[in-house]
Amino acid sequence: MRKKKSEPINTFLGTDTNIEGTINFKGTIRLDGKVKGKISSIGGTIIVGQGAVIEADIKVEKAIIMGEVKGAVEATEKIEVFSPGSVEGNIKAPVISIDTGVKFTGTCNMDAVTTHDKNSDLKLSLGNETNVKSFPKTI
Repeated sequence: MRKKKSEPINTFLGTDTNIEGTINFKGTIRLDGKVKGKISSIGGTIIVGQGAVIEADIKVEKAIIMGEVKGAVEATEKIEVFSPGSVEGNIKAPVISIDTGVKFTGTCNMDAVTTHDKNSDLKLSLGNETNVKSFPKTI
């Protein structure tokens, strides 16, 4: 079994850091301090460390939360919230994982990005057989 290669952390903001404003980043950022404002990245990962206090709307590819977040969190790939983390705000991603012991107040939206052409078929591979089934267009 291959292990998933961990992503290097490009930016680290420690526990004594206080930032107010907008953070735009590439790669992976770890926040252990306090941030108030907006955080965004196209294709980036945010790690909110245990003890961090983030009052911001977050838009990223992946979000890993172990601290406190107040604001909307939107990820194009996934959001993971681990205990003792907390989220107060709406979260949206195709894949969302919330650990036991997490405090979550808000709405959870798991929209998968899919497209379906009215003429396309759904193909299911079962062993050596392939079943093809056409579905009617839904409105």
